[in-house]
Amino acid sequence: MLAPTGHVSPSGPYHGAMPRKATAPVTPPDASMRIVVLHGKEQFLLSEYTRQLVQSLQEVHGEIDQFEFDGAQTSLSALLDELRSWGLMNTHKLVILDNAAEFMKGDGNRPAMERYASSPMEETTLLVRSGEWRPGNFDKAVKKVGTIIKCDTPREQQAIGWCLTRGLKRHNARVDRDAAELLVERIGPVLSRLDSELAKLAASVEQPAEGESVHISRATVVEMVGLGREEQAWLIQDTILNEGGGQVIRKLHALYEVGRAPSVLLMWALTDLARKLDEAARRLESGEPRAGVAKSLKLWGPSAQVIPDVANRIGSARTSRVFQELLDLDARSKSGRMPALSDSPANRSATLRTLECAATRMADTLR
Repeated sequence: MLAPTGHVSPSGPYHGAMPRKATAPVTPPDASMRIVVLHGKEQFLLSEYTRQLVQSLQEVHGEIDQFEFDGAQTSLSALLDELRSWGLMNTHKLVILDNAAEFMKGDGNRPAMERYASSPMEETTLLVRSGEWRPGNFDKAVKKVGTIIKCDTPREQQAIGWCLTRGLKRHNARVDRDAAELLVERIGPVLSRLDSELAKLAASVEQPAEGESVHISRATVVEMVGLGREEQAWLIQDTILNEGGGQVIRKLHALYEVGRAPSVLLMWALTDLARKLDEAARRLESGEPRAGVAKSLKLWGPSAQVIPDVANRIGSARTSRVFQELLDLDARSKSGRMPALSDSPANRSATLRTLECAATRMADTLR
């Protein structure tokens, strides 16, 4: 299983990148545990750990009774009655408490659950799930009879390592590391989305001979997976740097209306370009070499050449004015002095006009 720290568990297929500093590995849930606590916002891990627990219980007990409670609505008495009562036909019971953090806030609920955790029913397994979680004495008691697992979205390097292992173990796909890096860049480190894309990629490539794994290369990801945030941003930045106002408007419409790029991303791309141009111009005027400017601003690909060229041509007086205009526009949209950026159907037209104004004004200033 993928632990929040990136540990690799030998008992599970969900691997992450090992951190520089090791901490205690996650103990995955199994049928020997009376209480399991899963907390965090990564739904994929919550679902996978739940599935693993159910599977383990069924392997040991056969058919199990399963009961689910919403912690925001259920009462303490109803939950405890279910935990302490016998299951149908004397089978093992799995009791699931969702929204557990809300339940624990109830008057007297936490002390009562602490008492239950100190002596849980052998015939019942309690699965506690929650997005938020506040540790306390309940956790100390749980650790003696079960496990507590934090299910947070992994860091990018962890997600890359997870893709490599997940692809091979679940999708019979050998994923090149640069392919995994690009996939995480484009999708983000959200495991459910990454798993869906891995399945799609594995099914789309040429199937190998029996007993061999399919091969997912970086070229496969480039072809099959949509552009990521930085790549979408560079499309509008490149057009502003190299084209006139008409082309800028067409590219903006293509990204916003056809590509459905978020307005916040497009405004960020404009402001980011203005910032880089202004800083590049100032560094060049102070005598810093172009190679040093590109490195210090972390410019990559074509931008490493184009941005210093444009900044050098127009000078810091103009780059500073462009940057300040973008900052003022962004501030007005967030302070109520003009319509806020919104991608809701009712506001898309006004948002597009704001983006058009910012992009064309910037393109004209750079000519």
